Amino acid sequence: MGKVDNGIVTVHVGVTHGTFRTLLDADLFLPESWDVDRARCQAAGIPDTVRHHPKWRLALDQLLRANTNGITFDGLTFDEGYGAAVPLLTVLGVMGQRFVGEIPTHFAVRDAAGGPSRRADERLTGGHAERGRVYRLTRQTTRPSVWRVATAIVWVADRKHTLMVARNDATGEIKYFLTNATAEPVARILAVAFRRWTVEHLFRVAKQEVGLMHDEGRDYTGLMRHRTLAVVVLGFVAAHTERLRGEKPRRDDGAGVPGAQRPVRDPVPAATGNRGHPTYQRRNSIPPAAKQASHPIS
Repeated sequence: MGKVDNGIVTVHVGVTHGTFRTLLDADLFLPESWDVDRARCQAAGIPDTVRHHPKWRLALDQLLRANTNGITFDGLTFDEGYGAAVPLLTVLGVMGQRFVGEIPTHFAVRDAAGGPSRRADERLTGGHAERGRVYRLTRQTTRPSVWRVATAIVWVADRKHTLMVARNDATGEIKYFLTNATAEPVARILAVAFRRWTVEHLFRVAKQEVGLMHDEGRDYTGLMRHRTLAVVVLGFVAAHTERLRGEKPRRDDGAGVPGAQRPVRDPVPAATGNRGHPTYQRRNSIPPAAKQASHPIS
């Protein structure tokens, strides 16, 4: 920004399933400089139980909370800030949770268990990507992108993974990914990796339309209340958007988002005494063709 300013960093877990997408959780990231200054925390209303944790740890706690509430995920995807955290990748592997995470170019990998380590961009170079297989990824709001992908089997924390290098044909951009879903086809792994586009769009919607970032308070309780309300509103809108599309939910036995669709499909009773009002005399005025042609929230 070129100056020192106030800022808030939060961590979220989101879900995208077919055309349904929303945020499920929110936590404040407390910097170490705040954690050691408990008087400052008390002045801001931050409880003593809220301490500094790396962002990957907050994300893992959110994932565990989601699992406790019956929400499961076919796969996880995250940026290199989380992909660089080997402890996170290790725990996900122990949990049996499949992931496709972006990693930094200097991420250490091994060609064999217990072997010497080297950088990811040494194991697979941009040249490998240029000679790799071509994959075309469609996007809803922009033109499709074409990526050339090369893969290699590597070991991280004594566990087998697939390392991927992808190069964009149009821009020359290079990305590195790591996944523990070694048996999955590359096309599916790549599709999961780039679902982050959908999540990033979701954050834009949350900030612009739901007011996720529109709080200017200096109190922890107010901040978390605002975050909670924003997440609830976003989930409510996402569920009703799915209902108004008139689409049947896609079958996917590996994923479960309880309560995302079924409750809102029940009819909402009209308020008593208002049945004569024109609002309550209407029927569904959106023709099926228009429903099918509609787009997600934007």
